[in-house]
Amino acid sequence: MIKGISILRPAATANTYERLASFFSVLGFTPGSGWNEDSSRGASFLAPLGNLEIVDGTMPSVTDVLIEVTQLDAVREAAIMWFRGQGEETAGHISPVAETDWKSRIFTAEPVSGHVFAFWEWADPLRGKPIAVEGDLSAEGMRFAIVAARWNAVITDRLLDGALDALLRSGAARRDIEIVRVPGAWEVAAAARTIADRSPTFGGPGSVDAIITLGCLIRGETAHYEAIYNEVARGIGQSQQETGIPHAFGVLTCETLEQALNRAGVKAGNKGFEAAIAAIEMVSLHRKLVDRENSEGA
Repeated sequence: MIKGISILRPAATANTYERLASFFSVLGFTPGSGWNEDSSRGASFLAPLGNLEIVDGTMPSVTDVLIEVTQLDAVREAAIMWFRGQGEETAGHISPVAETDWKSRIFTAEPVSGHVFAFWEWADPLRGKPIAVEGDLSAEGMRFAIVAARWNAVITDRLLDGALDALLRSGAARRDIEIVRVPGAWEVAAAARTIADRSPTFGGPGSVDAIITLGCLIRGETAHYEAIYNEVARGIGQSQQETGIPHAFGVLTCETLEQALNRAGVKAGNKGFEAAIAAIEMVSLHRKLVDRENSEGA
């Protein structure tokens, strides 16, 4: 009968609320639905596993919120980049990584005074199970192109804002982000392919590490919608497969304008933000896989 568990952390001020929501947004949490009522609002963040633990004796951490991760150093680096993005030093806000007596590594972060969170991972990450190779969420040193359609600009402009927000929060430099505007979703794939074709290898002249595609198709009353969507999806997928450059898919396919608005940041998160996060992770994963191949072949 139990479905889930939620930890509610009150924010004393609107600024505290915004800082905490911003902090957790860059660490890889899946955004929840949250709420926004007359008397209160809530920013929700989801994790695959939730535990309620009762402790008898010494607490394992200085805080009652412990967040298990699989790549502790990468999470700590993302937290450091968040503080730097706020124009703040990390001294006193992020602790060094420490070993525990329960065979784990842990650090604490305090994005707002009085709100301390602990992040930890097992010292033996395998613990009898195979571990996956995953991308990190730090965009520092990466180069991106964003191809955004102008059609349905009330939606695509919000998607573009979300994508830029994700990249900059994750450490990307403004000079390393190229924005290309095309008339509509139909033209997105062609522009993405042109950009990918000038990037035969990572690091080449004019190259990018990933391309983020943004657009919006609303069904209406004709089959025109499905014909365009199928070709746009095919073109973006083909460009990615044939060039090897990651393409993040942020082209919305919606039944109504209201549904599109919800997916552009009103209720269901911002799909432009999510596409940018996926692009960052795929670039990181690509580099890890290539490094592994090179090290094994050496």
